Amino acid sequence: MFGRSKPLELNVLVLRDADVIAAALRTALADAAPEERPGLERAAALVEQAAAVPDAALRARWVHERLTAAGHEGPADSIPAIKTLRESAPGLSLLSAVQLAKDAAAHRA
Repeated sequence: MFGRSKPLELNVLVLRDADVIAAALRTALADAAPEERPGLERAAALVEQAAAVPDAALRARWVHERLTAAGHEGPADSIPAIKTLRESAPGLSLLSAVQLAKDAAAHRA
């Protein structure tokens, strides 16, 4: 009556701070001494490159990292992979795990 009827579902949310980091680098670059500029320019380019990665690619990487850490070597969308993924993230629902696994398999192709 007072408890929850369903466990809470774990959702994978992609958080990005790349825009804040890029702005800080651009500010530092504006005030940089000539000898600091090449390093700051390279750092700014790397941050911009990281910011351009689509959310789907980041979720796929998250799935592949979990599967690799658990020792799974087969396809990301196989039943054993989905089981492994849910074991590595206990709050992840079956529906979310299946969708993430399908997306990860499609992204890696």
